[in-house]
Amino acid sequence: MNFSIQNGCFGYGSTPILHNISFDVESREILTVLGPNGVGKTTLLRCMMGLLHWRSGNTLLDGIPITKMNHAEVWRRISYVPQSKGTALSYTAAEMVLMGRSARLGLFTQPTAEDRQRAAEAMDQVGITHLANKKCSEMSGGELQMVLIARALSTEPELLVLDEPESNLDFKNQLIILETISRLSHERGIAAIVNTHYPAHALKIADKALILNRDGQSLCGPAAETINEKNMRRAFSVQVKIEDYRYEGRCYKSVIPLAVVS
Repeated sequence: MNFSIQNGCFGYGSTPILHNISFDVESREILTVLGPNGVGKTTLLRCMMGLLHWRSGNTLLDGIPITKMNHAEVWRRISYVPQSKGTALSYTAAEMVLMGRSARLGLFTQPTAEDRQRAAEAMDQVGITHLANKKCSEMSGGELQMVLIARALSTEPELLVLDEPESNLDFKNQLIILETISRLSHERGIAAIVNTHYPAHALKIADKALILNRDGQSLCGPAAETINEKNMRRAFSVQVKIEDYRYEGRCYKSVIPLAVVS
């Protein structure tokens, strides 16, 4: 599977937001999107999935513009996990995950035994089988986020798109979410595109990184090269120090914010 954006441009009215965005992601690759608030990260996700229309440019799935593909086929291959804002819905986790199968069901079609099995497998893959009968309205933020990821997985996608999946979660749950995304990509061969506010998180899981800057310019390349001190200063107006840290034979990167700069 190859998913790519070619020279994508978008704006609201006379205000340009995204300029000549280009990148691609393959099966088993994770691409993270970084940038300050208001720069258009969520807008980018909506454009690339066809929820908003590019002013110019294309979204391609295996070389074919998604505008020329059957809508249902696109959503069978791509699953979206939006920002979790909490929910007052009384659905249980099992019911919420089963709803994800709607991309593979016809209009007014009832879920089959196979659909229920696929939903159960998705819950098992992210380790939330024990939450099956718990109502979403009674869950913690971390639990709900895992339910939303399982719901997206239940469609058996080739590409998983996640909008700030670790935001508003505690330290432990952030790590669980990151490790789950990494494991699903490497073990199941799923490609992932992840919006995040955290450069250190991007360095932990990403193969590639796309940085959106306030001046409308973007940078994309290997995460370990693209997420550097110079580019972080330009994107976030923050002076940082990026250091390598070895623990039990593995190398980790830490991103230390030092000062706000003009």
